Amino acid sequence: MPKALVPYFEKEIDLANMCLASDNFKDCWHHLERAHVIGQKYAYAHTYTHWKMLQFGFKIKSRKEIIGQIPRLLVGGIKSFVGHIPVGNTGGSDVSPLQPMEIPKDIQEIFRNNC
Repeated sequence: MPKALVPYFEKEIDLANMCLASDNFKDCWHHLERAHVIGQKYAYAHTYTHWKMLQFGFKIKSRKEIIGQIPRLLVGGIKSFVGHIPVGNTGGSDVSPLQPMEIPKDIQEIFRNNC
C-alpha cells in the first residue's frame, strides 16, 4: 500500500475498532467496508480487513458473516497480489466477492490525490 494511503486505511480500522468496542455495530461495519475499499488492492490490508470482518461476525454472532468471511480471508490477499479484485467491492458476505461496486466519491478523491 502506498504510504500516502496508510493513514486513511488505519483511520477506518481505528474507527471500526472503537465502534465495535462500544457495540455500535452499524458504524463499525460502515468503517470496515470503507477500509476494505481502500485496502483491497494490497494483499496485507485486504487480508487484514477480512480478518476484522470475521471478528465482527463473531462479535455479532452472525453465522452468515463468519461463513462468508472465511473464504474471503483465505483468498482475498492472494487475489490482491495477482491483481484480480472487483474494484469497489465492500467485502461483506452480503455481496458477491466477484461484484465490482461504485467507489464512494470521497474515497475516489483519496485515490486521486494519493496514488
